[in-house]
Amino acid sequence: MSESENDKAAVIETVAKPLAEVISKPQNLPYEDFAKLDIRAGIIMVAEVIQGSKKLLKLEVFFGLEIGNRIVVAGIAEGYQPADLPGQQVVAVLNIAPRTMMGITSEAMLLAGRSPSGRLLLVNPHGIMLGGEIG
Repeated sequence: MSESENDKAAVIETVAKPLAEVISKPQNLPYEDFAKLDIRAGIIMVAEVIQGSKKLLKLEVFFGLEIGNRIVVAGIAEGYQPADLPGQQVVAVLNIAPRTMMGITSEAMLLAGRSPSGRLLLVNPHGIMLGGEIG
């Protein structure tokens, strides 16, 4: 195979797997289902390693004066060092049911995705005010 063909094959492989994951999820959800989500912009104030976990970090995220701080347990340790996270803007679902992981109750869920190279990236709200709704 030529280098160009290898590049094309790599792109197809990179796109095909996420596409297959999307197709396996429910399709044509009613707008009302999406409208139930409370998605907001926040900023990470504190990030800590959770002892005994290689994947999870404990975050304190500020969502503006109206909402305040929420504790979020996020599986982002593979891509982020705790010292680099304070000040990072994030997007989170706030009205997801609380979930206890490693003895810590998470009060929201951060949105993240992967770059074409596979790097984990937090979704950044780019200038949306803290606590501002997204949707």
